[in-house]
Amino acid sequence: MADDQLDLVSRDPNGVNAHLGTLLFNDVLGEPDGTHSIDCVWKLSYTCFECWKGLCYKLLTLFCGICIAMEWGCEFAYIAFYHVWFITPCMKVCEINCGLCQKIYALVINCCIQPCTEACGGIFVHFKR
Repeated sequence: MADDQLDLVSRDPNGVNAHLGTLLFNDVLGEPDGTHSIDCVWKLSYTCFECWKGLCYKLLTLFCGICIAMEWGCEFAYIAFYHVWFITPCMKVCEINCGLCQKIYALVINCCIQPCTEACGGIFVHFKR
């Protein structure tokens, strides 16, 4: 399938909300042994739970889903904009400045400290056990 086509069968191919797919009646309601309602009440409760869970979800997505999707689209557009126009250039500035600091640090080490350590090493090289 091309990237620009919408898959209406597998709507969570990456398993982002896989934990919600297993939300069943028995995961929410359960009667322990010795405490049971009348069988017809239990069956009707199951039917009502499944019906209202599906109906409410569909109504909420109908009335709120498009607006919320627009908000999330704007949020991720803002994040992309912020990364492209602010964070990435700031990281490049840090990279350039750190590269300069690294060169200065290496220059100081090689010009000032290395000769001193080599001189000390030259003194101690003649000592033997």
